[in-house]
Amino acid sequence: MALAALTASGPLIAAAGEPVIPNYGAQSSSCEIHNHFFCASWVSHNWDSVLWPALRDHILLALVAVSIGFVIAMALALAAHRYGWVERPTVIFTTILYTIPSLALFELLAAPVGLNVFSAEIALVSYTLLILFRNILAGLRAVPTEVLDAAEGMGMSRVQALLRVELPLALPAIVAGLRIAVVTIIALATVVYVIYNRGLGVPIHTALGEGPFKTELIAAGGLAILLALVADGLLVLLQRLLTPWARAQTT
Repeated sequence: MALAALTASGPLIAAAGEPVIPNYGAQSSSCEIHNHFFCASWVSHNWDSVLWPALRDHILLALVAVSIGFVIAMALALAAHRYGWVERPTVIFTTILYTIPSLALFELLAAPVGLNVFSAEIALVSYTLLILFRNILAGLRAVPTEVLDAAEGMGMSRVQALLRVELPLALPAIVAGLRIAVVTIIALATVVYVIYNRGLGVPIHTALGEGPFKTELIAAGGLAILLALVADGLLVLLQRLLTPWARAQTT
């Protein structure tokens, strides 16, 4: 027997031959009812309550993870640059962390830390360390020896040479590592919902469980892709602003 039940939260069960989609109440448009490929009306109605909170949380998750990971990786890279023996154990440890599947790491952290933002951030930070450490160290080691000799001849201390010569010249490699880390974390943050109910993974997971309705999945997934592209573009612009000498060499 075909039913046409409209409930506030349950699915819309239509008669034979009609689309079966979730019920979005009185605001449902013809596009939503007939389950077109993409319904801008659904995005408009659910931006403030669904998409924007998820996008905001996703940005925060990625920003915190990359910031903490950058500080840790920078400290380790400076130590390895000064004391060579630090490099090997750091690479081994960060490689082990990087190769653990994300879902497995989330589950491993859930028991000792809990299903909260701390376990989510610990996991995300872990995936940034290898990328950032290697790029920062490679950038520092790529500074020509004659440049360092010139800095020493000018009377610069080791710290002055690091801040005024080595780090500026290493910026392209550092920003390249940041770009990879940011895009990686934005992608991984979509599965954080398994232990922490935040981020764009929440509407994506919800959409996958709702059956044939496509708009929520496309909108949330599209926002994740757009966020990665925008973040990458901003880092490219930042690199250009911080390395004017590199622009002069290419013109």
